[in-house]
Amino acid sequence: MRHLKAKRKLNRTSSHRKALLSNMAIALIKHEQIKTTLPKAKELRPFVDKLITLGKKGDLPARKKAYSILPEKKWAAKIFDVLSERYKDRAGGYTRVLKAGFRYGDSAPMAIIELVDRDPEALGQDSGPVLIEEKEE
Repeated sequence: MRHLKAKRKLNRTSSHRKALLSNMAIALIKHEQIKTTLPKAKELRPFVDKLITLGKKGDLPARKKAYSILPEKKWAAKIFDVLSERYKDRAGGYTRVLKAGFRYGDSAPMAIIELVDRDPEALGQDSGPVLIEEKEE
């Protein structure tokens, strides 16, 4: 019986699932909108909402908890600096999940998960063209 076992397993071990959610949370905080499968998006939503709630608390235990969950400290700091100010008057529901059809290869249901009131400039910020400097001889 699966009583009181509410989360999805996503066909992964617990350590793999933990790493997947923390990496997806970093991607969502960095870009403020990502495209993934529907079950992953539905599982990521409460995970990120709890992180933003930690950011709104802003005290030292909340910072330590967020830094322990997210491996990249730069994006954990964004929660406390940028996102906590943006959502200070909102009582919850910081993310939305939009259905985005089906993936071509395996017909998996796709979804777009984004932060409510997101910054449009954050999307794709580090995927620009790579400039290679040529040596002058």
